[in-house]
Amino acid sequence: MVMTVHVDIVSAEAAIYSGSVEFLIAPGEVGELGIYPYHTPLITRIKPGSLRLKPADQDEEILIYVSGGILEVQPGTITVLSDTAIRGADLDEARILEAKRSAEEAMKNRESEMDYARAQAELAEAVAQLQALNKLRGTRH
Repeated sequence: MVMTVHVDIVSAEAAIYSGSVEFLIAPGEVGELGIYPYHTPLITRIKPGSLRLKPADQDEEILIYVSGGILEVQPGTITVLSDTAIRGADLDEARILEAKRSAEEAMKNRESEMDYARAQAELAEAVAQLQALNKLRGTRH
């Protein structure tokens, strides 16, 4: 029998995933975090990127883009809280590329440091979404 841990992934808008998984890999601030059943309890921030999880009853991993957030590991449960979470299959490449182009343009035409910081954050999010989409497709750009 395969060991599993329960995972809940929640965005500000909806519960994105709830179920048992063999493992979860998250984009930690200093590198990827691999969480397996019986992992030591922890709470940490995660950066924008892809969550990879392997459901116990499926052969394929699931990819979910998160805009950053909090990862909490407790005995028997992993919780991911993120402002934005999008299933990999729901990522829209055209929309992401437009957001990236718009953020790059805003960085060039900034009027204040706050505008630049906002554009920089939007660019980082668009790049992270593109990386998640490329992982889902199995390509690298």
